[in-house]
Order: sequence, then C-alpha cells, then structure tokens
Amino acid sequence: MPARNTSTRLSFRRTGWTTRLRDILLFSIGIYVLLGGLLWLSEPGFIYHPSSERVAPREDWIHPVRLNTADGEQLTAWYSEAERGCPTFLFFDGNAGRPEIQSGRWQRLHDQGAGFLAVYYRGYSGSTGEPSEEGLHIDAQAGLSWLLRRDIDPNDIVVHGFSLGSGPAVRLAATNAVGALVLEAPYLSMSQLAGEKLPLYPFDLFMRDSFRSDLWIGALDEPLLVVHGSEDRLIPADHGAALVALAPEPSEFVEINGADHATLVRDGFYNEVWPFLARNWTASTSPGRSCGVQPVSIARENSALH
Repeated sequence: MPARNTSTRLSFRRTGWTTRLRDILLFSIGIYVLLGGLLWLSEPGFIYHPSSERVAPREDWIHPVRLNTADGEQLTAWYSEAERGCPTFLFFDGNAGRPEIQSGRWQRLHDQGAGFLAVYYRGYSGSTGEPSEEGLHIDAQAGLSWLLRRDIDPNDIVVHGFSLGSGPAVRLAATNAVGALVLEAPYLSMSQLAGEKLPLYPFDLFMRDSFRSDLWIGALDEPLLVVHGSEDRLIPADHGAALVALAPEPSEFVEINGADHATLVRDGFYNEVWPFLARNWTASTSPGRSCGVQPVSIARENSALH
C-alpha cells in the first residue's frame, strides 16, 4: 500500500485557509472603502437640511431683508432693530433652521429691547446657492457687514450661533471685533462629532466641511458664553465644555439640567444670556429705559475717562 502524503495535504489545507482569509480581508476592505466613498459623496446631505421656502414674518417689528454676499449670492434674513443702547444679536441657525419656527426666540429678544439679524444660509429659506462650509463663512461675514453698514457699533453686536451655526459664529468672532460671542449647543468640530457617531472612519482626514471651531476658539478677543443641555444626544455637552476650556477668558459654560438639543430656549437659555452680558458686555452707549439688558460698562464713558 502506498504511503499517504500527509504533508502535501496539510500544505493544501493551509493554503486554502490563507486564500479564504485573504479574500475575506480584501472583501472587508472593499466594503469599508466603498462605504467611506459613499459617506464622502453624501456628506452635504448629512450636514445640511435646508428648506427652500421663503416665509414672511408675522410680527410687524420683524422685517425681511436681502443680503448680498461677496461671491454673488443673495441671502434671506430677518431683522429687528434694537432699542437704544441694547445689543443686536447676529444669529446663525442650525442645520434645519427656518426663521418662522423661531418665534419664541424672537419674542424673548424683543421683550428685552434687543435687536437681531437672523441670517439664513445659501440654499435656506429662499437664499440662493448651495450650502458649504466656506459658503457659510461668507454668509456670516455678509451678515456682519450689513449691520456695520447700518452704523451699528461692533461693541453692540453679539454673535450667536446655534448648533451648526456655532461653527460660522466662532470663526466670525475670532476674525472680527464684536461685543460678545454666545454659543448654543455647539460642537468642537463637525469632523470630531462625525467620528464619535461613526468611530470606524477617520473623518479628520477626509471630511470636507469640518468646521474646526476648536482651532478658532483660541483667537477670540470677546467674552464667550456657551450653553448646553444635559440631555443633548445630538451634540453632547462635553463639546461645549471643551470649547470653553480652549477659549481665553472671560468664558463661561452653563449646562441646563434636563434640556435637550432643541429645547434650550424653552428651558431658560436667555435667563443665562442676560446676566452674562451684564457681567461682561461693554455697550457703545448708555441703554435707554426700554432696554432690559444692562451692560457691565459703557465704551464711550470709558474712553472719556482716558
């Protein structure tokens, strides 16, 4: 009887398993790369959820305006003039923002005599163009330029970013002189947030619209308030606290117990804003009697002392 060649059989088995493992590995890498490519291609759809409908405000103290950007787009914005000596909030909304659903916010500002310019990004609420990170930064600058052309003193402008809008707000305040920066449910960066949701992918390497607020926050020269909800599952409160840790003084972090991502206004957001401004904001002129926001000091009075 011929002897069995066991070594040949073992070698064949090892080679077969090696081939199978190699095929499985190559297949897994292919799926990983394919899904990564799909994520890259569909990135704008994950970040931006615009409504193109243009709606007129109901309140007679809110005025719809159009802003022209440096790259030729036209933006929808809602404007309400501040009482004398009160701040004007330059507001940047979230990724599904629409001005008509923010009536509670507008009313709270109006009740204190504060004004606002709410800028709706390209592609949103009747604005022309398509949203992108660089486009949103251009839109933010267009909003500030519009206020300055109306002779509103930079000291009286409070830049305010909610959720997605915190990214343009941080960069705008870091590169322009304004009175204060207020962030509502902000992120450290969009790439870090995406990486926390899908930790298998290196979003820092391939995400196009990464909104790196963590890199800009240290350049601030204005007081900073960050408010986050303890129950925020979309952008955890750790992001807001980390931004404050990176920011120069004065900077404050407030976590509202029980508040979710979209309930901060209802749950007391502005109850934190007004005392913060009273502690840190320097107005350009003395507030009038109808202004409910009291600054810590008056710039013109301070300059007169010198």
